[in-house]
Amino acid sequence: MSAPDSELKKELDATLQTRRELGPEYEDELIDSFLEKVEQRLDTVVDKRVRRQLAEQQMMAARGTSATRPQQTSPVYPDGLGARLGLAVASLVLAIPLSAIAVVNAGMTGLLTCWAGIVAVNALQASRTWFSRRDEKP
Repeated sequence: MSAPDSELKKELDATLQTRRELGPEYEDELIDSFLEKVEQRLDTVVDKRVRRQLAEQQMMAARGTSATRPQQTSPVYPDGLGARLGLAVASLVLAIPLSAIAVVNAGMTGLLTCWAGIVAVNALQASRTWFSRRDEKP
């Protein structure tokens, strides 16, 4: 346990002890006071992290490297094919129980409606990907 965490634990113990002594009528004020201390601790931690990240970005910029991380793409499938393939596989796997449920509850009409929905979801994803790629190219 780090020192700041042990300080918060001591503060919580003190708050609980004070509540026992003062009774439940001061409970809201005690909770508010403790939450303010927790909020201050969180603000301190976040400020340190932000300052550290800014310093790292400034160092990277000074060295001439990119301060932002490059967009991660799938190393196996270029152009987002991995996401499309994942959706297609998930659709086929989920199609089995969905088809069974549709047939049991609505017969052939339910089956056709189920598969129309599956095809529509995949077609929408494919068209969205196609339009986004078309807009990127000059």
